[in-house]
Amino acid sequence: MEHEQQSLLIEAEHEEFRKDYTGDGSVNLKGLPILKHETGNWRACYFILGTECCEKLALYGIAKNLVSYLTRQLHERNVVAARNVLTWQGTCYFTPLLGALVADSYLGKFWTIAAFSTLYFIGLVMLTISALVPGQSSQSQTVGFYFGLYLVALGAGGIKPCVITFGADQFDDNDPIERSERASFFNWASFMINIGALLSGIILVYIQDNYGWGLGFGIPTLFMGLAIVSFFIGTGIYRFQRPGGSPVIRICQVIVASCRKWTVQLPLDTSLLYELPGNSSFIKGSKQKVRSHKYLDKAAVIISSDIKLGNGNPLNPWRLCTVTQVEELKLLVRLFPIWATTIVFYAVGCQSLSMFIEQGMVLDKQVRSFTIPPASLSTFDVISLLILVPIYDKILVPVVRRFTGKERGFTQLQRMGIGLFLSILTMVSAALVEMKRLEIARELNLVHEKIEIPMSILWQIPQYCLDGTSQVFTLIGQAEFFYSEAPDAMRCLYAAFSLFTFT
Repeated sequence: MEHEQQSLLIEAEHEEFRKDYTGDGSVNLKGLPILKHETGNWRACYFILGTECCEKLALYGIAKNLVSYLTRQLHERNVVAARNVLTWQGTCYFTPLLGALVADSYLGKFWTIAAFSTLYFIGLVMLTISALVPGQSSQSQTVGFYFGLYLVALGAGGIKPCVITFGADQFDDNDPIERSERASFFNWASFMINIGALLSGIILVYIQDNYGWGLGFGIPTLFMGLAIVSFFIGTGIYRFQRPGGSPVIRICQVIVASCRKWTVQLPLDTSLLYELPGNSSFIKGSKQKVRSHKYLDKAAVIISSDIKLGNGNPLNPWRLCTVTQVEELKLLVRLFPIWATTIVFYAVGCQSLSMFIEQGMVLDKQVRSFTIPPASLSTFDVISLLILVPIYDKILVPVVRRFTGKERGFTQLQRMGIGLFLSILTMVSAALVEMKRLEIARELNLVHEKIEIPMSILWQIPQYCLDGTSQVFTLIGQAEFFYSEAPDAMRCLYAAFSLFTFT
């Protein structure tokens, strides 16, 4: 009787321990378990959101007016400047792969953000110094400018897949309340990103054009410095996930082991497939995965040669993989069709930076005494997103939850699907404006002339607003979906893959 009471007491203590500490394997900076009520959650995310807003203000402060700097200050021809800007922007969306691999494999998200942010800041300092020194067209200053510019691309790309995922890590995946709050985090992260983009588009571009490039580049440098400070202030209350080793090597191990055992028969009893005992995982910082479909499972089939080669030592992962390793690769394959559908979505989004502007150039830009630049209407894209994010999070989700019974109202795939439908309406709206424009142009015999016609540019506002609304559903839904579906040790890599749809 006394033994049973002691067992119950020990179990109660363990249960209390589990309530006090996070249940998703997160630790503090020293690698020790952390108390749930003292760390993470929104108290940590405020610093991360501040970092994200300042960093995006810095990045867009450089990107939005870069072509003007190249043509006016470095005296590059329009075609050359446009090509250089596109090359730099493409680099910004390829370097996330490097940052993701470093974070998931070796340094973890925190130290990866710290390292790449430092490179980012150094690059911005170089741009500012280059802009302040007279004689911009000299070869040495041009080389210095481009070196700084590509340091910015490396730094910005390196932290892109890490900041949002690090913020989402602050919510315990095993706690239903915190898991629900994590979904809100993705909404507000997008809100802060667009705040930074809006301020840079309105204020920084004006300063660069009217007060000089030294100040125009100096302000983004200052804000990047504030982003780094904001990030480090929260160090004591962050939750950290351990890096799990190279995901590329693990994927290759599964493929090689499967090919080696191509002729081996799968056992009828799937419990015979290789997995570490208990809840331990071959991948550091990752939980065990439950077996799903049978393809690639041969990598986890134990044969006599595996045991002989082991000979009391750890088994060779190039010959025998755990079920968790195999499931990592299966998840990646299954998510590929979802990733592919968003390529179409981003193709529509790119029209706001090209076709929509070209359409606006041949519409009447005069509104009373103001002349509206066609590119400035993209502000309605950002404004609509900023208005709709709070409405979606605070009003729409609770209302839809009453009907669906789901934690976040819509499932992540439903949310993405709604955004894809809205992107169709975006193009329908643009097409209707174009049809009306062509009708008026035919009446005036101006079909083949790139001349303004008497049709107000304000008719473009609906298509920009629909584009911003579609982003609230698809863009944010995709970020949340990839995070929640990704294996624990590959979340940065999945975030980097999602960024490839921009390129």
